[in-house]
Parts: sequence; structure tokens; C-alpha cells
Amino acid sequence: MTSSVVVHPDPDVLVESVAARLAIRIADAQAARGLACVALTGGRVAARIHRALRDSPMRHAIDWSAVEFWWGDERFLPSGDPDRNETQAREALLDHLPVDPARVHPMPASDGEDGDDPEAGAARYAAALADSAGHSGDPVPRFDVVMLGVGEDAHVASVFPGQPAVYEERSVVAVRGAPKPPPVRVTLTFDAINNAEEVWLVASGGAKADAVALALSGAGPRQAPAAGVAGTGHTRWLLDRAAAAALPSRFRSLRR
Repeated sequence: MTSSVVVHPDPDVLVESVAARLAIRIADAQAARGLACVALTGGRVAARIHRALRDSPMRHAIDWSAVEFWWGDERFLPSGDPDRNETQAREALLDHLPVDPARVHPMPASDGEDGDDPEAGAARYAAALADSAGHSGDPVPRFDVVMLGVGEDAHVASVFPGQPAVYEERSVVAVRGAPKPPPVRVTLTFDAINNAEEVWLVASGGAKADAVALALSGAGPRQAPAAGVAGTGHTRWLLDRAAAAALPSRFRSLRR
């Protein structure tokens, strides 16, 4: 396993670079085995990345019908709610591409088939992931990329510092009492995220600087969940200069 930190000069360059990197990663996975598998994230930067990928000429290098889309976490809200990560991704990216609807796997909604029961929804999503993994013995498919934002408290997905999800061994769990609204969510856990070939942690802005520095300076995953995720092949920290501002000196050579 290897890791890298790439610091971009500003948020615009960060967005365009991540979108291009994702297009290449998907195309390479399809060239290797005909199918790509990614887990999307939410948030303002993610929405910009999705739009940049949608508008990029590089999108034509991808067979969008052969991409499996999953999510790293979701706000447990009704289908179509504008605060859902799924809604954001559909509006910015998926609704504009010839994706196979059967390969788009949104996390459960509060008005879904399990009703207002996030635990049942999490169990259903875990079962869908296990089915996709097939006979590999893994609880989740081998994601080519899991994209994650980094919160100001160093949370990733909906795994928050000191919350029960940091101790979980199940692949998907419900979150109640999240410190960031809405309080009820569904999330992949470390075990699921860390089954990915590559994990990308994307952060922009000075408000994320302390969290990035904490996670990259030896903090434990209970204190800084961002420190607890790693791809089996590569872990990439993709930052702008403001988010990297508090990094210790040993990372300075990795800036550009």
C-alpha cells in the first residue's frame, strides 16, 4: 500500500484535477476488466467535481453503462430531498450520462421500503454490497475508488470522532445522533472503505486545514476518522493550498 499528498494551488484546479483523475481511473478499470466500481461522496466540492466530470471531454472515454455506483454515506431523508448525496449526484452527474439504472445503488431513504428504520436500511445495503461482491468472501465489492470528503472534525463518510461507527465491524451501519445535521444517517464503515483499491480524501478550504493536519500527523482513527481509512493499493490526499496550510514540514516537498 502506498499513499500520497497532492496539493493544488486553488479550489478550481483541485476540482478539475480530481475530475480528470476519476475519469482516467474509471477508464483504466474498464480497460482491465470491463467494469468499474466507485463509491461517491457528497458536499459542495463533490458536486463541483461531479459537474466537472460531466462536462469534461474525457467522459467520452468511459462506458458509463459499465460503471457500478455506490455511496460512502447518506443522509437518512426522503427520496429526492435536496440534502441527500444521491440527489446531488444525480442532478450534477448521473442524470446527464447513459448510466445503467441497475448499476446505480443509492443508500436507503426514509420513505423507502424499510420505512423510517435506518438500521433495516443499512442491513439491506450491506446485503446488496455482499451480493455484488459475489463469491470473493469480502463483505463488499472491490471498489476501484472510494471518494471521501474530510470534515472539519476529521470525520469521513458519516463516521464521526468518538461515535459508535468508529468501532463497527459491519460493512454498513445506521448513525443516530450525528453531530452534524441531519442526525440520522447511513454509512460505510472502515472495514468497507478500506476494501477499496484506492481511497481518495478530498479537502478544500482553510476550515479543513486542522483536520487534515491532525489526520496526517499520527492521530488515531477514533480521534480523527480520516486517519483510519486507507486503500489496499493507494491512498490519495487531494487538497488545495488552504486545506494543506497546517501540514507539518515533512509534507512540504509534496506540495505543488
